[in-house]
Amino acid sequence: MNETIRGLLTKFGGLPVAVEQIADDADLYSAGLSSFASVQLMLGLEDAFDLEFPDTLLNRKSFSSINAIAATLAQILDQRDVA
Repeated sequence: MNETIRGLLTKFGGLPVAVEQIADDADLYSAGLSSFASVQLMLGLEDAFDLEFPDTLLNRKSFSSINAIAATLAQILDQRDVA
């Protein structure tokens, strides 16, 4: 999952540093992720994982790091599997 997230960050993140240089727990906003890029990233994640982010998870914390994105995706997928 983290490799897919990293690929989408490379495509949509517009970060001034190589995604490979960013630790999984590093703050993506400090690394240069903009609000616009986070929306583009969210749309890419929705396509890649065939899911939709609920309004309750559309916040800065959900996209703050690669680990946070992975945890958010896992939460959405878990809820979908239960439904």
